[in-house]
Amino acid sequence: MNSETGHNWMRVASQWIRAHRRRLPASLAGLLLGTVLISCATNRVLFAPPQIAGATFVGSAECAQCHGELEQGLTATADHARLRKVTEAAQLRAHKGITTEFKTADHVRLQIRGEHALNVGCEACHGPGSLHSESGGGLNTIINPRKSPEVCFQCHLEKQGQFNSLPYHHELTSGKVGCADCHDPHKGSVVKSGGVSLDSSDATCFRCHAVQRGPFVFEHEAMREGCVTCHEPHGSVNAKMLKQRGSTLCLKCHIQQRSSTGIVIGGYDHSSNLARGTCWTAGCHEAVHGSQVSRSLRF
Repeated sequence: MNSETGHNWMRVASQWIRAHRRRLPASLAGLLLGTVLISCATNRVLFAPPQIAGATFVGSAECAQCHGELEQGLTATADHARLRKVTEAAQLRAHKGITTEFKTADHVRLQIRGEHALNVGCEACHGPGSLHSESGGGLNTIINPRKSPEVCFQCHLEKQGQFNSLPYHHELTSGKVGCADCHDPHKGSVVKSGGVSLDSSDATCFRCHAVQRGPFVFEHEAMREGCVTCHEPHGSVNAKMLKQRGSTLCLKCHIQQRSSTGIVIGGYDHSSNLARGTCWTAGCHEAVHGSQVSRSLRF
């Protein structure tokens, strides 16, 4: 429901409730009116862009002068001299055309429209850019969400809770990794791999966890479903960021059957094995991602 439709609906509903107030119990009329007001009020989101001392908002068009598509490319003289103060990383981003490719990004749907949102664009995440523009892209004049995850947390509050509160998570708050290592806010799907990309959905994970990629002679079929089938990348109460603890995780796919002899899983009696610990301990299925020698993924 867009804001205009929401306001019309609220006005009609409020008029009807007031017109029939005498026929309705006072408590019911008040409850209905309160529900209407709350349902429409919560449709709006208050958003405060990050601030930089001494800087003002200049709008996304200013950002596009350097971070847009450089149609004529950089020459070895004048253009390089103009960008001499810009860091190497900023030059690379300029070549890629951040602002021109933003129209393909998932985040483009979050753009705020209207006269009061004139300068809300790039600066919604990077902060006011006047000092950055005036200094020719000088260091420490703009907010880099790669180093400041709090920028992402202002919208993704539930992820902040996972990283700050749960015992097992990626080292985001310590600065060892950043949101941009796995997510691309500037173009395409917010997850770097998967979607319309030719990469599998796990390609992002395998950039760091290369050992788990394989290929394996005996693969674990769960790998076809993706890493997030078993792992919660933003944080978990379980070790190794697993979604469930112990054999509970495995039994999501490996159905157990009770027989006269005990608990049968995969055609084998696991009655005594389940008491030893998790499925991947006690010398059982330790090669959970795949094995080169063991069909049962023992090692």
